[in-house]
Amino acid sequence: MRSRNRRIRLSALGIAAVVVATAAAPAPAAGNHSGTAQKSGWTRAWGAALHRPVAPLPWSWPNWAWDGFADQSVRQVVRVGAAGSEVRVEVSNRHGHKPLRLTRASVARAAEGASVRAGSVRELRFGGRSSAVVPVGEQWSSDPVRLPVRPLEKLTVTLHFAGGTGPVTYLEDGLTNAYRAAGDRTHHTSGDAFDETSQAHYLVRGVEVRGRRTEGAVVAFGDSITAGWGSTPGADRRYPDRLGERLLADGRRLSVVNSGISGNMLLTDSLCFGDKGTARFRDDALGPAGVRTAVVMLGINDIGGGGLPDRGCGVRPVVSAKQLIEGHRKLIRAADRRGVTLIGATLTPFKGYGPYYSPEKERVRDAVNHWLRTSGAYDSVVDLDRVLADRRPGRGDEMAPVFDSGDGLHPGDAGMDAIARAVADHLR
Repeated sequence: MRSRNRRIRLSALGIAAVVVATAAAPAPAAGNHSGTAQKSGWTRAWGAALHRPVAPLPWSWPNWAWDGFADQSVRQVVRVGAAGSEVRVEVSNRHGHKPLRLTRASVARAAEGASVRAGSVRELRFGGRSSAVVPVGEQWSSDPVRLPVRPLEKLTVTLHFAGGTGPVTYLEDGLTNAYRAAGDRTHHTSGDAFDETSQAHYLVRGVEVRGRRTEGAVVAFGDSITAGWGSTPGADRRYPDRLGERLLADGRRLSVVNSGISGNMLLTDSLCFGDKGTARFRDDALGPAGVRTAVVMLGINDIGGGGLPDRGCGVRPVVSAKQLIEGHRKLIRAADRRGVTLIGATLTPFKGYGPYYSPEKERVRDAVNHWLRTSGAYDSVVDLDRVLADRRPGRGDEMAPVFDSGDGLHPGDAGMDAIARAVADHLR
């Protein structure tokens, strides 16, 4: 308890620690790794929690992850949450099947669609080289490039692979168009050649900035609600997007990094929905450069999906409230060791979401939420259950219609706004 109270005092003074990302060091030719972030003043301005590729399943969205890229360029637009004078990009081969041979890469200011602004294209190098070979299991950052950026500005990252990559690390529910074209298009300002689109994120794990006009990063760690499922695709209406906008409006120069994975669970690994939260927390929540605070909203898929048939992603066991609480305690202990302030979020209503709901599963959610509200284990708790719940008599286990995307589990745009507002109040 003593160390937790110390974190609260530090957070109140605005002196929370910057965290060093942990991963294997690259070969000398690979360029800087994100583990140098603390010493060099970098801040994660955009990020995605990536996971392993799987062969296409009947119910999954079409994407390019399993086939990968061969003499193709993939172009992706990201909205950065912090200002800086220099930029670098982190490329991940965390879940690839073989070394990732990146032929050429660039970053530029985004224009319309797949187009980029003339004069803004910067070649990305790794250890001074225009190409890189990223080993399986590793994540490498490019060398810095000078490209002044403003908060909420959109950048475009283009990667070219001359040879076949095989299956690549990705995030299925990117909710923002990625573009693909034949050949090397890394320096093309026009988007005309990019004639294929996907709404997944591929290989780019983070964009970091360096400059004096940022106070660090807040990481939103969770499942599909954090990832933004239920919000309008392509509109930056996920709750972490809206939270970043609110913080900037309040004069807080904090970026918000989205580390949500749809279907993710706190206690169970999944072939389709990422490593379990207790395993990926160190890298996805505590690892981003400049992280000061993390917001945790995870566990509803453990409860709702427990005991359902395996649809190709692995068995999801039935879990108890006691098991989920111990999983949260593991996250708290990890954050405590790193000096990162941790905000817990109660689990939101899910009655009406098909086979996820039962009275027995609702009792587990209620027990976990009671512990979150009363234990004092987290530095603070934002009660999203009460924020989103239907307040009509007898409807408290349901999401209020005004916040519901329509499926009973995922908030729509209004619900995302309500979450962002509640979390921003805690961060004030």
